[in-house]
Amino acid sequence: MQAVILAGGLGMRLRPLTEVIPKPLLPIGEASILEIIIGNFAQFGFEEIFIATNYRSELIESYIGDGEKFGIKIGYSREEEPLGTAGPLGLLRERITDDFVLINGDILTNLDFSQLRSWHAERGHKLTLVTKSFQTPLSYGVVSCEGDRVLGIEEKPVVESIINAGIYCISPSCLSFIPENERYDMNTFIRTLIQSEYPVGRYALDSYWFDIGQFQDYERAQEWHRAGKLKIHSQD
Repeated sequence: MQAVILAGGLGMRLRPLTEVIPKPLLPIGEASILEIIIGNFAQFGFEEIFIATNYRSELIESYIGDGEKFGIKIGYSREEEPLGTAGPLGLLRERITDDFVLINGDILTNLDFSQLRSWHAERGHKLTLVTKSFQTPLSYGVVSCEGDRVLGIEEKPVVESIINAGIYCISPSCLSFIPENERYDMNTFIRTLIQSEYPVGRYALDSYWFDIGQFQDYERAQEWHRAGKLKIHSQD
């Protein structure tokens, strides 16, 4: 089984931490975010991982290596220019041989990636998007109206949305839609597949999920680790 980790972002919202260290190498306890992700893939039986790099790519490649310490084969693709969230897959077109899992390099979860892949294949999807139920508290009272008449008001309600969790299972045939060496984002990719009548499904995530994009997210992941709630698979 194959997987791709997108690890080329600049991590601007985590500056100054990411001025020297790329975001995927930031530590959570004794392991980096990227090591935790790789360890989870190894735990669920994946045999090969490709890491798509751009910013500080030499640090990621020298630190992670060829995967021997994880018991998994690791290869790299290096973007000369940022290619977005789907564009890097174009560089891996010839190396991907089967349905693969794609994950952003700043996502921590205990999702069973092998189960996701099986679910994707069983339903005949070409792309499966992992989603997460997310609650957003509003800072204002929300007024319901009919014309100029007020019907009610709710103080600071919580809005529940279904969000993109930054994890996907993709069939190789989809990669033909990705342009060569051009910036191409995942939302555009998904819309193109839908318009082309490729079956796109969703897998509802009920496991824990962290998107380490801002300081409060990073601190919360650290707190979970200290409390022993963050599952980290050790290297053999």
